[in-house]
Amino acid sequence: MTPICAVSSSPAAEAAGPPAPATATPSSTRAATDTAAAAALAPGTPAIGGGITAAAATTSHASSQTAASQPAAATVRTAQATVGGKAETILVNNQGLPLYYYLNDTAAASAVTGGLATLWPPLTSTSPAATGLTGKLAAVMDAHGDQVAYNGHLLYTFADDQAGQVTGQGVQDFFVATPGLAPITGSSTTAGTAPAASSGNGYGGY
Repeated sequence: MTPICAVSSSPAAEAAGPPAPATATPSSTRAATDTAAAAALAPGTPAIGGGITAAAATTSHASSQTAASQPAAATVRTAQATVGGKAETILVNNQGLPLYYYLNDTAAASAVTGGLATLWPPLTSTSPAATGLTGKLAAVMDAHGDQVAYNGHLLYTFADDQAGQVTGQGVQDFFVATPGLAPITGSSTTAGTAPAASSGNGYGGY
C-alpha cells in the first residue's frame, strides 16, 4: 500500500491569505482607452464614439485663428490733401487712399463697370465704420457687393492714387468725396454736378 503524503502550505502563504478576486475594468475606462489608441494610430480620423482626434482639433484651432485674422471692416475717415491746388479735408479709406464718387451713380446702383471699375475700384464692406464724419455711412448692395456709400454717394478709390495724394479729381466724372458732400435724396437721383474742373489726366471714357 502506497503511503499518502500530506502537502502542507507554507507559513508565508497562510499569512498572506486567499488571493484577491480579479477586478473588472469599467466599460467607460475601456472606451476612453480605445478612443485614445484610435487617435494615436490614425491622425485625422474621427475617433470612436463620435469624438475628434487631436489632429482634427488642431485643424479646427488653426481655422479659428485664420478667421480671426481677417481684415477689419472698412473705415472711412477724414484727412488733409491738396485738391486742385488747394488744401481740403477729404474722405479716405483705411490705407489713407482718397475716396471718390461718380456723377452717373444713383443712391441704389453703381454705373461703374468693366474697365472703368478696374481704374476705380469700389470700396466694399458689410459693416463700414466712420471716424470723424457727420454724414451717413452705409453699405448698399449692388453689382459690386456691399458697396460703401456716404450720404448716398457710392465710394471708390483710384488706381493711380497713393495715400494722401489726389490725382483723379474730375477724371471720367469722378470727384473727391468730402465731409460736406450733399446727400442724394432718392434712389433714382444721380450724384449731382461736377464740383471742379477735370484734372486732365488723359483717361478716356468707357
